[in-house]
Amino acid sequence: MADPFMKWLGETWRCANLYRTAQFEPLGIGSYQDSYILNICRNPGIAQEALSRLIYVHKSNVARQLASLEEKGFITRTPDPQDRRSLLVWPTQKAYDAIPAIREAHRSWNERILEGFSEQERREVALYAQRLAENAKRVIAEDEEQRP
Repeated sequence: MADPFMKWLGETWRCANLYRTAQFEPLGIGSYQDSYILNICRNPGIAQEALSRLIYVHKSNVARQLASLEEKGFITRTPDPQDRRSLLVWPTQKAYDAIPAIREAHRSWNERILEGFSEQERREVALYAQRLAENAKRVIAEDEEQRP
């Protein structure tokens, strides 16, 4: 059961990335950068390392994506006055302006992949997906605790 399950989950995720890449082309962002924009707009001034933990992405990947977003004018980074080694990430107006298009792409994707599902099935899928995410986060937290 585990192998086919992860196969289907992986295929769904890869298809979502292809869809978002096409939808976000007019914005000039990639399929992974929507999560950064949404989370930075929700948490202006978030530390780069805290963002990494929030979205469950390795620090080096976060640094690369933020450099790209900064170059494209979606964010700015400033040294943390409390800790000069840390960078704080701020959204620009361009990031805020991108939110409606990002949310519409998410809404459209969800609607299209849930086509043919009853309301009850949609609620169940959402519940199961939430439980999977909670379990995944628990596994990561437990593994981090065990590392030296």
